[in-house]
Amino acid sequence: MKSRKLIGVYTGLLIIAVATMIMLWRLKTMSKTEILPRDYPEIKEEGILRLVTEYNQSGYYVAGDTIEGFQYELSQAIAQLSGLEVQTLLEMSLAESFDMLEENKCDVVARNIPITSEIKEKYLFTEPIVLNKQVLIQRTEEANNGLKPIRNQLDLAGKTLYIPKDSPSQLRLQNLGHEIGDTIYVIEDELYSGEQLAIMVAKGDIDYAVCDQQIAVLSQKQLPEIDIKTDISFTQLQSWAVRKDSPILLDSLNSWLDQIRKNGTFNKIYKKYYK
Repeated sequence: MKSRKLIGVYTGLLIIAVATMIMLWRLKTMSKTEILPRDYPEIKEEGILRLVTEYNQSGYYVAGDTIEGFQYELSQAIAQLSGLEVQTLLEMSLAESFDMLEENKCDVVARNIPITSEIKEKYLFTEPIVLNKQVLIQRTEEANNGLKPIRNQLDLAGKTLYIPKDSPSQLRLQNLGHEIGDTIYVIEDELYSGEQLAIMVAKGDIDYAVCDQQIAVLSQKQLPEIDIKTDISFTQLQSWAVRKDSPILLDSLNSWLDQIRKNGTFNKIYKKYYK
């Protein structure tokens, strides 16, 4: 009798497990095939705008009992203007963020994305939000046993530089290697962001990293051991991205961003994080 009860329990658990697996499989396939593209009319009807950004001071992060971050505060200013609820999704990988956009899991990739001719063929971009560039993160002379920081890009020959996975600096460093006529070894770190790589440089775990100047500026406030004065790239325009089939949303975002600039909100947020 007892064995029959156990068999019954195991059978029930097996049925539940199989049903759960089927449900998860259906949700996974639905996320790619049944979520319809949305432009502003559909977003307005639901009342929710979904953004994906990264977890750091430039994107979104938790400080004590508050949520902060440049992109987050900018999105909240847009929420006040538009009357929409803004939901923030987090993803460190830029490539994965674009996948979420293409699969209609979000409406906007809210990161400082460099605008290139190649990427413009795939997505629509807002008017430039920030001017940015890639900089070398290295230790200061005082924090590096008297060794002077690199100032000439020619001196990067043979050096190993760490960058976050999917970083736009990957292409720039490849081109820089061709320009100086020597090899620059580049390691894409799949786990760490630019901020975390800066911490590794400060601690002496690695010697060099490359990241956005904005991230470098924020990191240096907490890490006086790092030097960020050596540029790797020219200044670039950086914007948010939406799908090609969301032109009305693009116009709306540009309108909101323009209003935020004119009423002084943008400048206030920018100074808080980047000055």
